[in-house]
Amino acid sequence: MQFIIDRLEKHQKFFDKISKNVYLMAIKDGFLAAMPIILFSSIFILLTSVPPLFGVNLPTDLNNWFNKIYNYTMGFVGFYVAGTTAKAFTGSMNQRIKGSRFINSTSTMMAAMCGFMLLAIGTTKSGAYLGDYFGTKGILSAFVSAFLTVHIYKFCVEKDITIKMPKEVPGAISQNFRDVFPFSFSIIAMGIIDVAIRAWLHVPFSAMIATLIAPLFKGAESYFGMAIIWFLIPLFWFMGIHGPSVVKPAITAALYGNTTANLALFKTGHFPFHSLTENFGNFVGELGGTGATFVVPFIFMFLMKSKQLKAIGKASFIPVMFAVNEPLLFGAPIILNPYFFIPFVLSPVVNVVVGKLFIDVFNMRGFMYVLSWALPGPIGAFLDTNFQPISLVLMVLLLALDTLIYLPFCKAYDASLVAKEAAVDAEDDATEGVELAGATAGTTGAVATAATDSATPETATTEETSDPEAKKLDKQVKVLVLCAGGGTSEQLANALTEGAEKYDEPIVASAGAYGSHHDILPNYDLVVLAPQVRTYYDDLKADTDRLGIQLVATKGQQYIALTRDSKKALDFVMENLNKKDDEKKDDK
Repeated sequence: MQFIIDRLEKHQKFFDKISKNVYLMAIKDGFLAAMPIILFSSIFILLTSVPPLFGVNLPTDLNNWFNKIYNYTMGFVGFYVAGTTAKAFTGSMNQRIKGSRFINSTSTMMAAMCGFMLLAIGTTKSGAYLGDYFGTKGILSAFVSAFLTVHIYKFCVEKDITIKMPKEVPGAISQNFRDVFPFSFSIIAMGIIDVAIRAWLHVPFSAMIATLIAPLFKGAESYFGMAIIWFLIPLFWFMGIHGPSVVKPAITAALYGNTTANLALFKTGHFPFHSLTENFGNFVGELGGTGATFVVPFIFMFLMKSKQLKAIGKASFIPVMFAVNEPLLFGAPIILNPYFFIPFVLSPVVNVVVGKLFIDVFNMRGFMYVLSWALPGPIGAFLDTNFQPISLVLMVLLLALDTLIYLPFCKAYDASLVAKEAAVDAEDDATEGVELAGATAGTTGAVATAATDSATPETATTEETSDPEAKKLDKQVKVLVLCAGGGTSEQLANALTEGAEKYDEPIVASAGAYGSHHDILPNYDLVVLAPQVRTYYDDLKADTDRLGIQLVATKGQQYIALTRDSKKALDFVMENLNKKDDEKKDDK
């Protein structure tokens, strides 16, 4: 097994390069920005679908109103994602443009959304209107429009192809004129693509893409294809690279498109047979987070003997139930731990194969709603199959299989930890006599110290309340904690806020997900980077240096410790803030 770990570590740079690909990052960030729309709209589709299951028929007008809200939110998600992806991609391109020039992200958003309309919407040869391509079916058109638009803007900015205004014209107005040429070129380019595809295939660009890649989607939805997908996701995570960010962008259109197709099939009385959907991955392939770790904290708590694993289990079982498994991944640790490599990559593969088998053979419905990934897997599966009891049978079976897969490896790791803990205990016993003798000699000093403390109670109180720092802050400091999905960053932000309140420090902490930070970044003084997004350090540092913001990266065990201890979290921030102040003084 160590040979496998060595082979993976040898290709660490290659995996990092994939994870940092600007196109994959833009797709991930674009969807992340649109996620509130997707989650909100899913509520209304449930309101129209669930009541009839219990014999409740909503008034027609109310049902139509629910459908209207869904249609103009989720039904236009392709249109929205064109803009959000273009904005995210613009942020990456601006980091690569030399000099003081930059691409206007607001203008690229509008241009990409207009270009999307040209690529995705229209009529077929028979005259049928393709309005359904506003939604998830138009995702690929959204990506093409976003990427092509930003590249056209980048070319115009670098070549200074623009309308130049006199210096006396206000900056905001000048910027609008500077964007006329790149905006025009982008729209014309989309129009040319649309005309060319119609002349060739007599269908809009959106229909052409769906036709060409249909075989790829079918291959991805096979048992082998799904096994490969949910093997690669934990494989990357095991190396410390956020696996979903690397793998899922390539199948995003299929994940959401199949979800929409399942719902349409169910509404028309047909069987929703698609297994390759977004929430199937969340609730089955990633049951309890990447690596299907739902059962692991419970194994640690109830079946292990090591103090370390029992403590990790108690601290992580609630977050893991809601698919926030970073405390487990970095606390055990599972990441880069040879004991856990096989179960971490094998459990998700087994889960998706068994889950697909339930859909294909036992008539379990394919998942048809876009629900929050943070729902506990058994609840999410039950809801997403429209309350089908067999989904609960699947969940029980998967939990049993995952337990059987993880248990032998957990026991092996537990045995090694128990041996280490026993060695530490033996060493403590050997030194206990020396410590006891020292304690006797130190009693006199302790009495004297106590007398001094009682004579100066103000000093003792001051030391207790000002313990974490050598000097207090004289102005408010805003701290932003970034992780992959905003889960563990919220825990650290909360710990830091608690510590700041306890020790009366003017620190305001917020949490965020890497990729959704571009707009809010200028509002902060210090950014703390979680270990799961540590590979983005260099890219982020280019932005923080330009804005004069301090950036600090954390390591696995260190990060988890900070989330659990408000004093340590405050100490960490104060240490880095004081270090920066000292560096400024040295420069002077």
